[in-house]
Amino acid sequence: MAPRALGADLLVRHLGNWRTSSRAGPAYLGLADAIRLLIIDGRLPVGARLPSERALAEALRVSRTTVTAAYTQLREDGYLNARRGARSTTALPVTPTAVAATTSAPTLSLAAAALSAPASAVMTAFAEAAHDVTPYLQGMGHELVGATALRQAIAERYSERGLSTDPDEVMVTTGAIHALGLILTAYIRPGDRVLVEQPTYHGALSAITTAGARPVPVAMTEDGWDLDALEAAVHQLAPNLAYLIPDNHNPTGHTLAAADRKRLAHIITETRTRTIIDETITDIWLDQPTPPPLAAELASRRDLVLTVGSMSKSFWGGLRIGWIRAERNTIATLAALRPSVDMGTAILEQLTAARLLAQRDALLPERREILRARRSHLRSLLQQQLPDWQPGSGAGGLSLWVRLPAPMSTALSAAALRLGLELPAGPRFGVDGTLERFVRVPYALPEEQLTEAVGLLARAWHSVTGTAAPEPTTIVV
Repeated sequence: MAPRALGADLLVRHLGNWRTSSRAGPAYLGLADAIRLLIIDGRLPVGARLPSERALAEALRVSRTTVTAAYTQLREDGYLNARRGARSTTALPVTPTAVAATTSAPTLSLAAAALSAPASAVMTAFAEAAHDVTPYLQGMGHELVGATALRQAIAERYSERGLSTDPDEVMVTTGAIHALGLILTAYIRPGDRVLVEQPTYHGALSAITTAGARPVPVAMTEDGWDLDALEAAVHQLAPNLAYLIPDNHNPTGHTLAAADRKRLAHIITETRTRTIIDETITDIWLDQPTPPPLAAELASRRDLVLTVGSMSKSFWGGLRIGWIRAERNTIATLAALRPSVDMGTAILEQLTAARLLAQRDALLPERREILRARRSHLRSLLQQQLPDWQPGSGAGGLSLWVRLPAPMSTALSAAALRLGLELPAGPRFGVDGTLERFVRVPYALPEEQLTEAVGLLARAWHSVTGTAAPEPTTIVV
């Protein structure tokens, strides 16, 4: 595959007001710094071709000498690869892999963004499902598309949200990753390209690469999606599939606005790009409800969209219940290949999930309230102990996407693990090792555990940066 070409206009938009945000000194160093940070943050994909020196100089209204010197500096620092007769391509310097030495398993984990179960409701649902399972005991118990009761409950939920759905447009899976794997098996071949957001859910990246496909990233901005860049990437790369998280995005917490959903639907329709919409965190809105499902915007080409959902974030990950909402022909295609993967999802868990979905209006508000309180607590802790960290503006989901003062996410992760705290490094949520200036900090843990975790984070950060912790504030009564 030919390297992606970055136009001068697109790069200028990414650079923004680089003159005032860069270091003092020669202009070429400021430009080199700005481009380097775009590469580190994943805003520019690794391996992409930069504009020619002449084109970028004209677009920035600087001398060609400035651009030439900036490119030279970036090549010397390892952020550009140059070939004779070809445009330079973005790169990351080769550095030794950081290995964390620890003598025991971590005592605290910020790796998973998920709440514990609403225990009483789940136990009651299991007890009731044990009675519901009786009719299924007369058969083999293999339900390739899922138990009728659960498919009906899922279909009703979509219809309530503005996407008319029949039960035969739903397939129940053993979790969202299982759903994603089935879709990849059906529509992807080794070497195919799958367009993804940058950053994105790390489990999806693993599933894509395991299927032999190549994730190609489109960088998100501080405010959400850059649909111009996404549209340009689709036209230029013609991906075989796209994977997007428009609701309470993992890890940034952003939700795609209603007007932008219409434009995204137009891009999908115009380019005929089959798209997976991950809705596993749709219910975890904290400030404003999410808009109707994206598939509702594609009245004429809903066959292009496969929507994936799950019980894991809304209710409990231990259920291992997910689903795919798609057109009937698509569900039939997936059902035909499923026996090569498995023979269906456990019946008792499906019936339990159906019972819980029937209680969603009673259970979900309380869970959102718990998360609002924990989000506020986490923001307060970070402000007190790590004031230089910059949490993003995303308002939903289960975590904060935090910008660090320096690109040291991997070193921070290793240092935290040595202290007994598990925290995935930022590059785990991206492609090609970028996102070293970011870290995902979930707020799903109880407040006392969040307090302990942030204390360990602060110790780890000060150990890798060599800085002193802020002086504690003394309150005089």
